[in-house]
Amino acid sequence: MAAGQMLDAERSLVVIVDLQGKLVDMIVHRDRVLAATVRLIRLADAFHRPVVLTEQYPEGLGLTHPDVRAAFDALAVGTRYVSKNAFGCCGEPRFEQAIRELLPDVPPERRQIVLAGIEAHVCVMQTALELLRAGSDVHVAWDCVSGRGEEHRRHALDRMQQAGAVITNLESVGFEWARTKEHSAFKAMNRLFREGQIV
Repeated sequence: MAAGQMLDAERSLVVIVDLQGKLVDMIVHRDRVLAATVRLIRLADAFHRPVVLTEQYPEGLGLTHPDVRAAFDALAVGTRYVSKNAFGCCGEPRFEQAIRELLPDVPPERRQIVLAGIEAHVCVMQTALELLRAGSDVHVAWDCVSGRGEEHRRHALDRMQQAGAVITNLESVGFEWARTKEHSAFKAMNRLFREGQIV
């Protein structure tokens, strides 16, 4: 079960869900979520892990927050952008296609998906539940996840955990990917985490 497993960088992929438009300004812990998500994207780059960025109905909800989009666009690793109308990412066929392209040698039951984004109780949670049903390990970075209310966020995290997702955080993701200070990405990770405390 995912709860008993640490992340394995070779099987991991990061998904950034719908951090876009005016909705970003309505979420609790906005600044923390944005800062942590940018660091998660940069962390993925340091460890050469692919990243999928999604937007929910961008024509109506707006585009990804500029800080997040700039970090995504600067990536040297494999990336995919997916626009969707379904709330859960798995309801958009291009999402599964994107994962297959970025993790071509990893079957669904071996995938480890690190989730970030909004809203916790809608698009993030539906995505987590769908990925779990497909057999993937899901690791939800709580410091990169929010919604329009703390209760929505807290209960969504609880439900995802009850369904089998691992509730983790940015630093745990990095240290599990590294496993040892001898990892080639350790120094870059350490610098990234020292840039400023996430509150």
